[in-house]
Amino acid sequence: MAEQPQAIYLKDYQVPAYLIDETELHFTLGDDHTLVRSVLKMRRNPASTAPQAALELHGHESLELCRLAIGERELTAADYRREGETLSIAEVPDAFALECLTRIRPQDNTALEGLYCSDGMYCTQCEAEGFRRITFYLDRPDVMSVFTTTVEADAARFPVLLSNGNPVASGSLEEQGRHWVTWQDPFPKPAYLFALVAGDLAHIERPYSTASGREVVLRIYAERKDLDKLDHAMDSLVNAMRWDEEVYGREYDLDIYMIVAVDFFNMGAMENKGFNIFNTSCVLASPETTTDAAFQRVEGVVAHEYFHNWSGNRVTCRDWFQLSLKEGFTVFRDAEFSADMNSRTVKRVEDVTLLRTAQFAEDAGPMAHPVRPASFIEISNFYTLTVYEKGAEVVRMIHTLLGPELFRKGSDLYFERHDGQAVTTDDFVRAMEEVSGRNLTQFRRWYEQAGTPLLKVRDEYDADARQYRLHVEQSCPATPGQAEKLPFHIPLKVGLLGADGKDLVLANGDTSCVLELTDGSQTFTFDGIDARPVPSLLRGFSAPVKLQYPLERQTLVFLMSNDSDGFNRWDAGQRLAIDVIEELMAQYRAGEPMQLDNALTDAFAAVLDDASLDPAMVAKVLTLPSEAYLSELADCIDVDAIHAARLFARKALAESLSERFERRYQALAPEQPYAPDASQVAQRSLRNLCLSYLVALETPEYLSLARTQYDVADNMTDRQGALSLLAHSGDANAAQAVLDDFYARYSDETLVVNQWLSVQASDPRPGALARVQALMNHEAFSLRNPNKVRSLISVFCNLNAVNFHAADGSGYAFLADRIIEMNRLNPQMASRLLTPLTRWRKYDGARQALMQAQLKRIVDSGDLSKDVYEVVSKSLA
Repeated sequence: MAEQPQAIYLKDYQVPAYLIDETELHFTLGDDHTLVRSVLKMRRNPASTAPQAALELHGHESLELCRLAIGERELTAADYRREGETLSIAEVPDAFALECLTRIRPQDNTALEGLYCSDGMYCTQCEAEGFRRITFYLDRPDVMSVFTTTVEADAARFPVLLSNGNPVASGSLEEQGRHWVTWQDPFPKPAYLFALVAGDLAHIERPYSTASGREVVLRIYAERKDLDKLDHAMDSLVNAMRWDEEVYGREYDLDIYMIVAVDFFNMGAMENKGFNIFNTSCVLASPETTTDAAFQRVEGVVAHEYFHNWSGNRVTCRDWFQLSLKEGFTVFRDAEFSADMNSRTVKRVEDVTLLRTAQFAEDAGPMAHPVRPASFIEISNFYTLTVYEKGAEVVRMIHTLLGPELFRKGSDLYFERHDGQAVTTDDFVRAMEEVSGRNLTQFRRWYEQAGTPLLKVRDEYDADARQYRLHVEQSCPATPGQAEKLPFHIPLKVGLLGADGKDLVLANGDTSCVLELTDGSQTFTFDGIDARPVPSLLRGFSAPVKLQYPLERQTLVFLMSNDSDGFNRWDAGQRLAIDVIEELMAQYRAGEPMQLDNALTDAFAAVLDDASLDPAMVAKVLTLPSEAYLSELADCIDVDAIHAARLFARKALAESLSERFERRYQALAPEQPYAPDASQVAQRSLRNLCLSYLVALETPEYLSLARTQYDVADNMTDRQGALSLLAHSGDANAAQAVLDDFYARYSDETLVVNQWLSVQASDPRPGALARVQALMNHEAFSLRNPNKVRSLISVFCNLNAVNFHAADGSGYAFLADRIIEMNRLNPQMASRLLTPLTRWRKYDGARQALMQAQLKRIVDSGDLSKDVYEVVSKSLA
């Protein structure tokens, strides 16, 4: 890039000078090129402070402008100016129709933004700024228009032509072997919600009656070979529609709702109005090809995109700084839906695990930003865990502070007041303030300040006064551009346990209460406490914070056995395991023999023996903290010590508890045909965890047990579970044999082959990089397919730390090579691959120098996209 890209700032926001009331589009899809004719009915915006401003349209440099006219007057080159991604027309009437004809080449669009053609299918991805790759437009979310779209293409090759809204007309051009369909969306939307798909697709269909009795047709499209993998997505869609009616009072508003599965897609899915485009990994599911985790992912993503119909489409964001307005709220909604469909506690554990492992790391890195960023260079870099997952935690805290009834009233007011509008996070919070009468001014700092707050807690008990006191201090580390932080408004949910392990009844008449921390330091007093209690702090993870409250190991075991809050019971086990593993790491670094504390072994044994516990929760409790989370907790990441200590702990637990693990494994043998329901998922999760501990012993007996499970499994969860264990075992021959067999079985199943790639990319055995490099030349891999890139390259660099962070820097050089290559093909994917290198400050000096050198090599490689430039420049700053 010849010039350094410039940042865009929230403080500079201005309302659009022009509005688009109606948009008519006509696509003529062709082999060499596609012609796009647009007619925009425009007018000056009466709210604009610059009423005489020139009309400035967005248009990517790749657009070939063929014709431009205002009404009947065709414009010449002297009437407009093109500069970068802007087309300016100096003089326009107050109201006018702008006609534009552009030529684009979707088949050459490897960025997968705008309109592209991959594997013989035309598809769009317009969020955030992809529409400007299609035609010249006011490509910003606060310009909302009614769309009418006609798609024309070869009838034999593209029998299905889809766009937003309802189909209103169709016809054929028989002499040319072509046909056309016109779609009309009556609801105004910004350009980022536009969608088009053309291909040879089949679909399943189901009728749906809304709560008010409206009839809606539900359709899910995919390649014909995948029709048998769509039923779960359809069931999930129906469940989500009903749930949204019951919990939020939101009904669907068009005559038809469509989902299309595509294999080449940068995102997981896209909520285009009435017409969702999904990555195949988020919609296709069958027992033979899909794991339990993937079934649940499909359910959650289908719900997420449907919920966007209101929280994102009917009410959208004013500008991209407000992205969390739609994403944070919708992630909270889909998490609650998934919790209602499955185990609430397990869902909470899974969400917090992601938050602590990845989002906390984001908060501590060079790309740290508030939930509502103050600036960006490339908005695609801000589709982050901070905007999505932390944004959802901010909404959850409002729900905690207000309670479910007032939160529902607030969301009703928000939807009713802003239907058809593009608004801000302040508008959302204001609705919550109005229904509750609460002042949430300080709470808004969660949207404005970056970083993860730290709570330091100490306590004291006064036996004479029968008082127990909690002293809480909050702080937040400096982040880029924010050296000083003001106190947050933090809901801290707590309970107190007596010596008998039972919850004490608190002053509010309940066994839990929410303490509201608003100052830098506060003391909370509990009266009428007869003996010193054990506190259960941050129940349900009531705020996205780090908690510092030292506990003895026996106290952690006590909480692990007695806490009535399922999340904190799990967390006590995690804290115990972390404490023990960190002790092992110290022994490893000192060159001493590692020895596992029996406290962890005994605690695990007690959990295994407790038949009253939900198997899904047992599996979570018995899962050791990941290497990624142990790395996040470290001031300086010692890759080798973390890997060695965790491996040792896993094997030591297996040696001590092998009889228990084997007994539980056998007791959980399936008795019924496969179903992805909560009960069976729980049993399989624990059974496969038990097998993982047994295989850690690497005895012929347990390796044979894993191979038997692989051979007889009637579902992908059990088969892939055994595959991973065998492929990562010390028996290289057994590993290669099972990998070869797996590929032979599933070589025609693209998503399953992606799992096969991931299993090998995550293999911690020496030589992983060479195996990954060899797989890049395999017929199953393509650098142009984001799913393949994620499955192989991203998994290796993010989930195989001991090999990626090899002391010679070979992993870093490999990743830099791929980023330079991807920067030219798909800048979004290149930018996302950069994450492991951005954390160079967390490692030892030698690795820091090696990672910095690769970042500098990327800078020196040539013309960087805005996506890559922003991340690299901030990482080196």
